[in-house]
Amino acid sequence: MSTPTVIVVGGGLAGITAALDCARAGADVTLLEARGRLGGAAYSFRRGGMTVDNGQHVFLRCCSAYRGLLEELGATDLVTLQPRLEVPVLAPRGRTGWLRRSGLPAPLHLAGSVLRYPYLGWRERAALVWAMQRLRQVNVDDPAADAVSFGSWLRRQRQSRRAVEAIWELIVRPTVNLTVDEASLAQAAQVFQVGLLSDAAAGDIGWAVRPLGQIHDERGRAALQRAGVDVHLRSTARAIVRQVVADGSDAGRLGFRVEASDGFSATADAVVLALAPAQAAQLLPAQPGLAPDWAARIGSSPIINLHVVYDRRVLPHPFAASVDSPVQWVFDRTAGAGVTHGQYLAVSLSAADDELHATAEELRSRYLPALADLLPAAAEAEVEDFFVTREHAATFRAAPGARTWRLGPYAEPLGLVLAGAWTDTGWPATMEGAVRSGHAAAEAAMAVATSVSRTRAPLEV
Repeated sequence: MSTPTVIVVGGGLAGITAALDCARAGADVTLLEARGRLGGAAYSFRRGGMTVDNGQHVFLRCCSAYRGLLEELGATDLVTLQPRLEVPVLAPRGRTGWLRRSGLPAPLHLAGSVLRYPYLGWRERAALVWAMQRLRQVNVDDPAADAVSFGSWLRRQRQSRRAVEAIWELIVRPTVNLTVDEASLAQAAQVFQVGLLSDAAAGDIGWAVRPLGQIHDERGRAALQRAGVDVHLRSTARAIVRQVVADGSDAGRLGFRVEASDGFSATADAVVLALAPAQAAQLLPAQPGLAPDWAARIGSSPIINLHVVYDRRVLPHPFAASVDSPVQWVFDRTAGAGVTHGQYLAVSLSAADDELHATAEELRSRYLPALADLLPAAAEAEVEDFFVTREHAATFRAAPGARTWRLGPYAEPLGLVLAGAWTDTGWPATMEGAVRSGHAAAEAAMAVATSVSRTRAPLEV
């Protein structure tokens, strides 16, 4: 039997993972990426003397697939992971609360932190504990749980508006990239169950201490080269044609010919589409039982990042969340960006539909005073630079009913394989979800690539 051949279309985390897995399984792998870099939605760029990440991406200790990819890329030295969950929660006028875990087993590891949390009254804390216990019982794979909003479920658990603002939104918004009223109960429950309620150490937070481009692009390319993957950058797949490939047998072998914008043309036994839904839909035709507007039904949700360089240190923590402020989460990116004086902060605004079309000046006039309210030292500091990065379709929209439209890994009956954080991994649109989808896609692709010869006629797709 000849060596299986696989073409991976898309060089984000899902595509990198699928390509490495297929190569490790013995396939001859080619990866096509439309951009001039790898990493997909987690990348870096240069601005003046800084190396800037497009947005702040974090992972948790429970993100075993992403952490495994970091090891395979040889990039564990470029990230850090908290020894124990600890999140400062800032409020205006310099007030600080903490969400910390203790050494107790889950869910008792958060009990002390909840009891001391300064932004809730004792009745709200008691109701919070009750709701957390109920949340552990939600079946995240039940379509009925996916069909309702998390916000409506919280109201049924008698969660006050204050509790929603001070706890639930604090966690749901950055992980699901939707507000609690917009998010599916099943998806929100998965976040809490896996990240906070099952394993005491699961929610410890990790982040990159060097630019994302160094991790996913530079180390990614090196790992793919070591694995023998043929990487083509600035190569956009234009067409995939299904055809019978001669293999010496009477029937031949059913494969795929991929044509790309840079003149690339090759045949493979299996193709992995590791693309965003809209891009995948352009190469994947309508199928029985699949609505023609399936990609639009998945939807998207934006993220905006505000980048502020101060002439002095104003944030005494590596990162912080906030309450009673338009600021959601803020991160110290000074060292990672190569800034040698002052402090460079990145403010991450998830589910940023209301802010998406605001001008940079409008955002500056709103958020600099808000930062000064949270960080007293910022009121006296000089702002040396302020700029905005916008991801209009940063993630798929994990709204009620969205899981119906999350496909993959097989795109039957055509034999193509799908990958990406939006596919049906059960996880929200995170780096972990992307890597998990890549593993699932590689397994499916190798099953296709090593299958017996087929005799169906050629079919354009």
